[in-house]
Amino acid sequence: MKSPLQRLRAGLATLGVIFLVAVLGYRLAGWSLLDSVYMVVMTLSTVGYGEVHPLSPPLKVFTILVIIVGVSTSVYIVGVLVRMMLEGEIREALGVRRAGQEIERLSGHVVLCGFGRMGEILARELCRNRRAFVIVEQNAEQIAEATSQRYLALHDDATEEESLLHAGIVRAGAVLTTLPSDADNVFITLTARNLNPKLTIIARGEFPSTEKKLIQAGADRVVLPAAAAALRMAAMIMRPSAVELIEVVSGRQIAEVEVDEMVVPATSRLVGSTVREAEPRSRHGLLIVALRRPGGNLEFNPGGDTVFEADTSVVVLGRQADIDHFRAEFAV
Repeated sequence: MKSPLQRLRAGLATLGVIFLVAVLGYRLAGWSLLDSVYMVVMTLSTVGYGEVHPLSPPLKVFTILVIIVGVSTSVYIVGVLVRMMLEGEIREALGVRRAGQEIERLSGHVVLCGFGRMGEILARELCRNRRAFVIVEQNAEQIAEATSQRYLALHDDATEEESLLHAGIVRAGAVLTTLPSDADNVFITLTARNLNPKLTIIARGEFPSTEKKLIQAGADRVVLPAAAAALRMAAMIMRPSAVELIEVVSGRQIAEVEVDEMVVPATSRLVGSTVREAEPRSRHGLLIVALRRPGGNLEFNPGGDTVFEADTSVVVLGRQADIDHFRAEFAV
């Protein structure tokens, strides 16, 4: 079934064809171009000032056909316009066009699939950090909420490849998929990875068994909200001060954060390099809280020029997965 916008385009195209055929018909009857256009405009507009030239019987029949077909098409177009105005589709069409133009100018942005509870929080954080992003959401009410907050949003199904292409997936830097269905998140992850192999993909999973499937589909990170919430609640009971410290440091609630300690062996690539060169924060998402050199005191919050030495103990703050990645890369 065609949308009102598609019907409007079809009606305008039909009216254009009728106009050209009518002008050509009067031209073939020997009328000038100006007289032909004038006659067609008067006929289609039903103004009826009078005939420009006397009409022969065949030309009268031709004019009758132009009136019937042209006026019917004009009435059809007016009806479609009225319906579009009543349904607000003109505003929606213009909004979609503006959104498409803005997306075309984006590069390295985030594609946020889903604007539910998680999606809304993510959008707020991305906006707060001034990171460009595009929301892809199928639910009309959630799209209305996103646009009311002046977010760039597309009313599309994120599981469709065309929807991701409309969101600029080829030029994007990251994808966050937060749909409640694990199957949908796996499909989106697989499609996004095929469209852009360089993407950073962070996917939501409801069940622990889905994590492996998401990783196999191409996700770089998998977040299990239920498991993360349970671990954090347990930490509030067993390590309440540590949880409070993390919340104070971060300024907001964060799950899956660990404080870990690692000793730098003499064979590690960290030996001889500085904190700045290791890029723990920018590349690994870790915060180096303190260092303890062999036989020395604890150095809190070491500066970027601090050099790692063999047998140095390093206290880091971050997610366990990021800590494991840091350990593997530098053989710590």
